[in-house]
Amino acid sequence: GGGGGGAPSPPPPPPAGPPPRRTQEIFTAERVARAASLGMTPFEVLTLASIIEKEAVVDEERPLISSVYHNRLKAGMMLNACPTVFYFLGKPMSERLLIADLEVDSPYNTYRNVGLPPGPICSPGLASIDAALYPAETSYYYFVSKNDGTHHFSRTLAEHNRAVAEYQGG
Repeated sequence: GGGGGGAPSPPPPPPAGPPPRRTQEIFTAERVARAASLGMTPFEVLTLASIIEKEAVVDEERPLISSVYHNRLKAGMMLNACPTVFYFLGKPMSERLLIADLEVDSPYNTYRNVGLPPGPICSPGLASIDAALYPAETSYYYFVSKNDGTHHFSRTLAEHNRAVAEYQGG
């Protein structure tokens, strides 16, 4: 076996010029103003929304997932978002991530880099865009899949580690 290896190709730079018409339709003056009030550009909102899109299964959790990422960004913590790792590895989200996967050097690796990745990892829906713009007000910093489409949210690492042990078997 073997072969492959090497670094993934670098991401394309953000497109130059005006955003596509669909993006302009979505980013109404109200949404642009809301993004600015969060200290974010529309492109950054789309990037965060794309991660929420890949994490969320049930719509009600989108603002909660968003709150975790906003809280982590404000605290200068890494996002530790599995979908960004699946994205740069080109792995389906149905596979398990390995510890080695989290150590791969990529600007999209939110387990190695603080802040948002360089750009969106998918085309997010409006529910995820609005969740990125209007996160729930929580003190959650962690969440783990309960394997039923929902997540357990935690405020502390100790709480999170207990939830991981319970829902992921360690």
